[in-house]
Order: sequence, then C-alpha cells, then structure tokens
Amino acid sequence: MAARARAAYGSVAILARMGLIKPAMPTFDISNWDERPHLERMRLLAQDWAAQGMGTPYAVHLLYAVKIIGYVLGGMAFIAATPGIGSMWDWGMWQAVWREPIVYQKAIVWTMLFEILGLGASSGPLAFRFLPPIQACLNWLRPGTIRLPPWPDKVPGTKGASRSILDVLLYAAILATEVYLLLVDPVQGRSGLPAGSLGLLPRPGLALLIVLLVVAGLRDRLLFLASRGEQYWTLCVLFLLFPYVDMVVGAKLVMCVVWWGAAFSKLGPHFTYVVPPMLSNAPLVRPAAVKKLMYKDWPNNLQPSRLGWFAAHNGTVIEGLVPFVLLMSPWRNLTLVFVALMMFFHFFITSQFPLAVPLEWNILFIFATFWLFFGHGAWEGYALWDANPLLWVPLLAVLVLFPIWGNIRPDTISFLPAARYYAGNWATSQWAFKKGPTKHEGAEHKINTHVTTGAKTQYEQLKLLYGHEIAEIFLQKCVAWRSLHSHGRALNTLIQRHLPDVQGYDIREGEFAASTVLGWQFGDGHLHDEQLMREMQRRCQFAPGECIVVYIESEPFGKGEQHYRVHDLATGLIEEGYVKVADMIATQGWLPDGPIPVRPVKASVSAVAGVAGPTY
Repeated sequence: MAARARAAYGSVAILARMGLIKPAMPTFDISNWDERPHLERMRLLAQDWAAQGMGTPYAVHLLYAVKIIGYVLGGMAFIAATPGIGSMWDWGMWQAVWREPIVYQKAIVWTMLFEILGLGASSGPLAFRFLPPIQACLNWLRPGTIRLPPWPDKVPGTKGASRSILDVLLYAAILATEVYLLLVDPVQGRSGLPAGSLGLLPRPGLALLIVLLVVAGLRDRLLFLASRGEQYWTLCVLFLLFPYVDMVVGAKLVMCVVWWGAAFSKLGPHFTYVVPPMLSNAPLVRPAAVKKLMYKDWPNNLQPSRLGWFAAHNGTVIEGLVPFVLLMSPWRNLTLVFVALMMFFHFFITSQFPLAVPLEWNILFIFATFWLFFGHGAWEGYALWDANPLLWVPLLAVLVLFPIWGNIRPDTISFLPAARYYAGNWATSQWAFKKGPTKHEGAEHKINTHVTTGAKTQYEQLKLLYGHEIAEIFLQKCVAWRSLHSHGRALNTLIQRHLPDVQGYDIREGEFAASTVLGWQFGDGHLHDEQLMREMQRRCQFAPGECIVVYIESEPFGKGEQHYRVHDLATGLIEEGYVKVADMIATQGWLPDGPIPVRPVKASVSAVAGVAGPTY
C-alpha cells in the first residue's frame, strides 16, 4: 500500500515537473522572498491574486470538470438501476421518467454519499488538497483521528475527541445505508403518489439513515456538516414522514430557505469583498485587465469597484426575489422563465470554480430547481395551498428559525444550518507556527509527527510537487487572499500585534490548520475554534510562543463589530475584544496606513512578547 502511494505521489510530481500541472507564477521578483516583511509579502501577493487569482493550472479545472461528469454519470447509473427505469444511455427513457419521485430521491441520497465520502466540496487542489486529493474518508475510517462533538458536556456518550472504532463503524454504516438506498427497489403505498409511479425509497432505510446521521453527528459534527445535513438530512425526514404532495412542497421550501438565507446574509458590507477575489480566480475570466476592473485602482487600491459591487449583488437580488416567483407562480410559462434564470445562476457559480468547490451541490440545485418547480408546478397541484398547513407551517418555522438565530448569534451555530452561504461574514482564524532551524524542526511539522491524520500538511504536499519556495509562496498567497476580504485586515492587525517577530513564524490560513487534521473543511471557522486548539495542543505539546492563533467570530447582523480572541495554545487566552467593521473595510489588506483599531475587553500577559500588546 505504501509503495503504491509513493508511486502515485511520484507520478504526480513528474507531471508537475513536466509543466502539465504547473501553476502560474507570481509576476513579481521572488528572490529573497523569506526575508521580506510579512505585510510587504501580503501586498505583493494580494496584487497578484487580483490580477491572476491563485494561478491554478487549467489542467486542475479540467480535472474538476471530469469529476462533475463522474458525479452526474454515477447518479444516472444508480437511478437507472431502479427496476422500471431502463438503460442510462437511452435518452428517450429519461424523457419519460425524469419526473419520477424515485429519480429525485436517489439524486439526493447520491449527492449525500458523494459529499460524505469527501468527493464533493473540500476535495482537490481548489480546496488545497493535493496528495491525496480526497481526505475525508481517509480520516473518518481511521481510529485516532480528531473528532469534534458539538455538545460533549451535555450529550451522554459523546465526550472525547479521538475517533474510536465505534465512530468508524458509525461512518461505515452511514455509507452502507446510503448505498443500500441507491440500490433498493422502490415501494408503493404512499398517499398522494402520482398514478403509475414507480414508488419511493423504503421508509425503514430512510429512518436508519436519519438516526445514524444524528448519532454520528452528536459524536462528530463534521459528519453531519459534511453530508450537508441541514439540507439533505431534512429532505430525508420529508421523504420518511410526509405524504407525497407535502413532501414536494416541503422540498420546495427547503430550497427557497437556502436561497433566501444566502441572499439575506449578503446584505451587509462583507459580501462585496467576496466576489472580486472569486472572479479573479475564475478560469473563464481570463484577461487580467478584466479582473482588475473588479477593483477601484489596481494595484494601489484593491477595494471593490462599482463593477465589483454590481457583480456581487445582482446575485443577491436573484436569490432574494426569484424564489418567491417559483414558489407562488401558477403560470407554467412564467415559471419556466424563472426556473431557467435560477438554473443559469447555479451554472454560473459552478463555472467560477470557487474555492472549497461546492460544484456538485450547484449541479444538484440545477436539476432540483427544474424537477421541483417545473416538473411539479403549482398548476399541477403542488402549491403551498395544496399542502396540509399542519405539516408545512411547522417545517417552515423550523427552517426559518436557524437562519434567524444564525444571524443574531452566529457564534452558536454553523453558517451551514444558518443558511449564511458564501456571504463573506464567516468566523475565521489565522495560525502562526514558530519556525525552527529547519522546516522539520519548526512547530508546524509537529502536526505531521504528533497528529493521526489521512494526509500531511499542505506545505509537505506542495513541497513534493513544486519545492520549498513555491510551496511557501502559495500557502502565503492564501493568507493574502483572506486579506482581500473584510476580516482579513483584522487578522493581519492582530497577528502583528501579538507576535514580537512575525518573520520568525509561518503564518497559515486557519482553514488549512483544520483541513489537514480534520479531513474536511468548508469555510466554517467554528471547526478551528478553541475545541480544535485544545486537541492540537494535547497532541502536539507546543511550547509557549510556538503556536499563536487569532480567531475572529462572525458579525451578528447589523451590529457593526466582530469579536476576536487570541490564544497561545500552550498558555491559553492572551486577549479578547472586538473590531469595528467600518475600520476593517476602510483600508487595504496589507495595512498601508497602519494597523486598524482594536478594542480589547480582556487581556492577559502575552506569552510571546512578555507584555500585553499596545492598543492600536
């Protein structure tokens, strides 16, 4: 096994040297890179990102396109295996059966399986997974890896943070149940099923999957989040409990709440800072001149331009208004127009290959939009007023509760059930690992030697492909990418404030600190909060000053400030306080006017500097 892995890694390294997966190099001089001040590096890398994005090789995007094709063909194969469907290569057959209930149900279960295996979001180079490109299942089938129970002090039987044989078996049982549901014959007997329908997934299998996801999720929230439980688990509950008409209407409500939640979360100032860096990294937006138009005055002022603002918020309007038409329209032709608009919206997002790459989710939404709102239109008896209010009103109340609570108290809930997708207002962190005389003597290398995981750090993966210097540049480029977002200014300020010698540390994006040791990440900063910090310290035994973490919580809607905490993993909390959003968005990511103001509310003696840092 080890020999095959080394051979595979060697093959990838050869492809890198041949230039087939060679990234676009920065356009500035990289000589004496490590000797330049940290914020100077952030300036150069942010300017480079604005002009050419990460520099991802186009072969990587081709790989993702092949993966999408594999996802679509895999789903078609499982659906075609259903008795009464026919050959997956028969186009006439698909025209006849695409509206079948079992087609939609199996598409949901297949996507859930794809995601929880780690094949979907958080896979491949755009999620900074290189060798191996898929890690989730490698971690979750391995005892001793880190798990993160959501309420270990409240739910009996969930304490601890090491994956046990029980956790591995729970995960394997989820996979087996999903495969069973994809292969099992449909059953009849559900109220409201269309005449002649092939049937639905059997209730016992759905009930087992629902229970397994809850039990496994209480022991490790990663499994519930990675399976996109806030959507797919909810749909499985609908499949289990509701009559067919209510099931369809409920599924429509789930989709609409996802759209509305995403639109609402983008109303603050943060989302404007998300889209220009995303478009800078989009493979179809190729000319650098076009990318630079997203910023006010490249390279000096990388605040979003009016075009950048428009590119961000026309999507906000689409997500906010179109679902109302889809949900309420009794007119077939009008519905078809808005269905096409929403399908194009998700296709456009897919074509941008956003970081964390939720590509298959967008492909599913393209299909589900057509299946639910046009294939089961209000004019055919699938409107809100056709469903039983005793069933859908409580469902809608529960669905809306989580986004409302997530915007009021974002510190208490993941942004996924809060439906605050890709809004730029995430919890986030930055990790600083003290350098050693060599890389293998530095604090970051302790992750490779002290933490059980399915992969080594991103630095080790990139070094194997491109060597030390290029590996460091691209890891730091992700820190610069974060600095282009609103909260990046606060992260850079706080890391400078609490490190006496920034040059003596490897500064890492918090996503990567979580990614390696957890096997999955999707922009949820709560996955690298104090719970993970404690487990990292327990395993790695960092000395005082070896690992400093700056953590920033999301902004509660309309509050205008974000809470921060700074920890030395060896000694505990150094400082906590808050930063004003207005201060963050008033400057550039590399802080040319100096650090932004921070307002400490609790400060301890700095374990690094020996004294509390100054108040800027």
